[in-house]
Amino acid sequence: MSKPSSLTKPPSLTKPPSLKSIDLDKRLADADEYQDRLKALQGKLTLLQIACFHSHHRVVIVLEGWDASGKGGAIRRMTEKLDPRSYRVHSIGKPSETELQQHYLQRFWTKLPPKGSIAIFDRSWYGRVLVERVEELASPAEWQRAYGEINDFERQLHDDGVVIIKLFLHISQDEQLKRYLERLNNPVKNWKLTAEDLRNRAKAEDYNSAFEDMLEKTSSHFAPWHLIPGNHKWYARTEVLQGVVDSLEKTIDTRIPRHSASEIRAAKKALGLTATKSIKGKKRGD
Repeated sequence: MSKPSSLTKPPSLTKPPSLKSIDLDKRLADADEYQDRLKALQGKLTLLQIACFHSHHRVVIVLEGWDASGKGGAIRRMTEKLDPRSYRVHSIGKPSETELQQHYLQRFWTKLPPKGSIAIFDRSWYGRVLVERVEELASPAEWQRAYGEINDFERQLHDDGVVIIKLFLHISQDEQLKRYLERLNNPVKNWKLTAEDLRNRAKAEDYNSAFEDMLEKTSSHFAPWHLIPGNHKWYARTEVLQGVVDSLEKTIDTRIPRHSASEIRAAKKALGLTATKSIKGKKRGD
């Protein structure tokens, strides 16, 4: 018999995060504060993406949370100013028939980012201990074992140099109901309200327990969970970006390579520019 994983008991933080600790009433003052903060954070994230590219860092960003908690909206704001050549968003749904015959983590290995790139997961491998647990798609032995498997998986990524950023968006049941009704009454958005959403809402207590266990058992020093109060969308979106920016600034080389003075002189010479001439920038819109 093989020895149990050394990470079967998760390498938790001193004080694991809990949904009970979140102040869901946090909000921004007005639209101006939202736009100012969003613009500043998107600017920082753009520079950090460039730094990731040049330093060959690989970044994995995971978003989990309640249905209608704003994961998609946060991802749209996160990626709005990014260079699409070096990031990819993975929206994780049900596994295919082939994937069901394989280990549940196998389909995620192929979605990991290459050097200098960012992979964003809208839901993730945590489905094993969330929906598969609540809907009894995995046996108790399987989903209980999964905490250790997930910690091992993330530890392997960390040891290989991957930056892991995990964010959980939390909303109240009243706020979720409000958003469901908005979708139901909006012809453009009511397709977003599914039978699965309604079934999940009926099992809110079970999901809450699964979320709490996930946070307690898989928040490690190398892949901690960041809890985002999601009742107020403007605040939640900027907090998601702030969490990503803060994590990257702590873990990667944020310097962007610059040409040396001699390289600039050589480039100007090659472009036929004299020492007194300057390079005119493109006009806005070019």
